[in-house]
Amino acid sequence: MARNVRGEGRLDTGLLLVCVALSVLAFLSPRRSREDFASMLRASVLSPLVQLEGRTATVRAAIVARNDLLVTRGRAVADTLSLRAISDENATMRKLLGLAARLQDGFVPAELLPVRGGDEFSMQLTAGSDVGVQAFQPVVTADGLVGMIVSVDRTTSTALTWAHPDFRVSAMSADQNAFGIVQPHLAEGAERWLLEMRGVPFRAKLDSGTLIVSSGLGATYPRGIPVGTVIGELSTPEKWARTYLVQPAVLPENIGPVLVLLPSRAQRGVNGVWTSAAAADSAARAMAAAGDSLARVVALDELAARRAAFDSLAADSLALADTIGGGMLTRPDTARTPDSARVMPRRPDSSGVRTPGGHPPATKPPVTSPPGGPR
Repeated sequence: MARNVRGEGRLDTGLLLVCVALSVLAFLSPRRSREDFASMLRASVLSPLVQLEGRTATVRAAIVARNDLLVTRGRAVADTLSLRAISDENATMRKLLGLAARLQDGFVPAELLPVRGGDEFSMQLTAGSDVGVQAFQPVVTADGLVGMIVSVDRTTSTALTWAHPDFRVSAMSADQNAFGIVQPHLAEGAERWLLEMRGVPFRAKLDSGTLIVSSGLGATYPRGIPVGTVIGELSTPEKWARTYLVQPAVLPENIGPVLVLLPSRAQRGVNGVWTSAAAADSAARAMAAAGDSLARVVALDELAARRAAFDSLAADSLALADTIGGGMLTRPDTARTPDSARVMPRRPDSSGVRTPGGHPPATKPPVTSPPGGPR
């Protein structure tokens, strides 16, 4: 063991001395000789290492370029999502400003506050008793009903949304033909975020797409706030009343800035606030449809005129072709009648007999006696 260690130590020392000697020799040799020697080493002994270094540099450049591309794509996607979010937020704010303009007064604007570990069916608002917010006041957006205030502090308040199991609102159809109580559906999966309208009289049948609004009964929600639209009827053991599945007017992901209706506004009512906006949208759609119908009528009239002109041109072409093909040389108004077909007028002195040539036969002049009598 000692001999092996001692031998390896001598070998290392010898290699070190050789390297030092070569270094000194290379340092003292001319520059041209050093460059030629280095080129020879790179082309022979160090050639695999040089190739490996080149491949490593290429791979590193490719990895860096791909990372840059991924970073650029990520930034582009983030910018796109940010622009879409900003656009959606601007649209929501414009709709909320329109609702505020229709209400004119009797409301308090508020925004949502992040809640940690709270109830997922409740929300914190940036409005409290300092601005007149009280418990049991409706919370609305430009799309419809969100919920109501349940607790109030000086600067904040807590609202209960329509998804809470304790939420109830007296509702009716927009045409006031059916009344009932709207509450959460309390199903599993995606249907958990739906509503159901219970206690509808059996004689009142609602079609899919019927608008459901608050009825104003109960003194909490004024009449006319959109609650949702009917999806279909649910099968229940109750045979004296109907239950309908309702899609909420305000989806959870669309809840942003809200308005809290004050008691003064709730007492005056909100009739026409949301229905006027819906009527304006319907009028805009009707005007667009009327414009499309008018454009369609004009296009059909133009097509009919073109068809009539084309048919007239085709008829004239056919008539001209028949005329040219049937009588180019003998037109009907200038054709000569054959001699055999002519009818000659009867002369008074003729007997009506015709020769084959069509001329009357020759007649002999009458024989008269010379003056003085026959000889």
